[in-house]
Amino acid sequence: MSLRPEKRAERVLLVAVAPTNRQRWEAIDSLAELAALTETAGGEVIEKILQIREKPDARSFVGKGKLTFLKAICSQLKIELIIFDNPLTPTQLRFIQETLGRRTIDRTALILDIFALHARSAEAKTQVELAQLDYQYTKLIGWGRQMSRLGGRSGALGGRAVGIGTRGPGETQLEVDRRRLKDRINRLKKELDHIERERATQRKRRSRLLRVTMAGYTNAGKSTLLNAMTGEHTLVSSRLFATLDSATRTAEMENNIPMLLTDTVGFIKNLPTQLVASFRATLREIAEADIVLHVADAGDRHLADKIEVVRRHLEILEAQDIPSVLILNKSDLLFDNAVRDKLARQYLGAVFVSALHEEGLDELRTRIRELTGELMMEIEVTIPYNWREWEHQFYEAGDVLERIDNEESITLRVRGYRSLLQGVSKEFRNLQNSSDN
Repeated sequence: MSLRPEKRAERVLLVAVAPTNRQRWEAIDSLAELAALTETAGGEVIEKILQIREKPDARSFVGKGKLTFLKAICSQLKIELIIFDNPLTPTQLRFIQETLGRRTIDRTALILDIFALHARSAEAKTQVELAQLDYQYTKLIGWGRQMSRLGGRSGALGGRAVGIGTRGPGETQLEVDRRRLKDRINRLKKELDHIERERATQRKRRSRLLRVTMAGYTNAGKSTLLNAMTGEHTLVSSRLFATLDSATRTAEMENNIPMLLTDTVGFIKNLPTQLVASFRATLREIAEADIVLHVADAGDRHLADKIEVVRRHLEILEAQDIPSVLILNKSDLLFDNAVRDKLARQYLGAVFVSALHEEGLDELRTRIRELTGELMMEIEVTIPYNWREWEHQFYEAGDVLERIDNEESITLRVRGYRSLLQGVSKEFRNLQNSSDN
């Protein structure tokens, strides 16, 4: 048993502003999501404040009176960090922080911090650092040297961060001038360009197989579904944004006909544009897929809104026209058949799945097969007995529906992917022609 004391969670106050009373419920739901994000980052939400204000104050965002109220709350509840659900300008950040005497960040900085916390591979760390530096670069204009008081040194340049919103590039990076910061951004962009070229090469090598990519709101269960479909054991976590690196595994669509199944980073409302830009190599897996599996949490009371968020991101990635299947995951938690029937009517063609209990997977594979009709073909090939190695290659290339053993040859009828079978057949015919000559 370890005697080392656990690190105490930061005491956090969440603040949101809604322009009208009609929009207050949307803001309340967004605050609840912000609370989940804060807990994922290691913070303890002590209080949540919602203000109805038609237009944000240019300097304090919430107005002088509300800022005085927030200062009293921070003192009374011993608040260490304030997180705004709304985006703040550099001027607003500086003024709020100096007035309240507490570190202050917005939703964008929080999400970037969570990505920095969960980045494991060199690629993910590079992508996250670029997103953070792009975000911080925009803040330099409003903060100048004031930014040196934001937090401690960070992982990007060595040392340890001291709180939420300070992981990744920290104090030392923020003290450098804009030119050096821009130089670092440019170097990271070159690294990611190299990574993107490598990924393009990998995709080209895999182009003969069906590429199925999962997309969905964070924590919809994509990693669990990947494991259920492939029998693999990739990381599964209830934490938001636990998966940052895309994972590609092989799964059988039907007998001896494989498909490449890829899990990608989840989406969220107001996902920082910096992350979308820096993760373009990872997200391109979606844009270049043959089929997109849109995974959603069937029991989420904000299901419709989250489906719409993902669809908007697919449009940004220009993937909206790719054949797709809506998967209502976690359907084992729908205890009311009337709710299930309502969802089935609302989302015609959706497949109900429980990835955790591996239910509904056969229906999902059937739907994928239906969408791949034009990608499939059947061929008939006759292979001389003295070329038996080609028999093995055609067995590997698809599902052998029929085999006829002749006196000096074997005739196979094979079903598989058009691109793969045509490629193997072309190699076989070329060899036959060269042998005849």
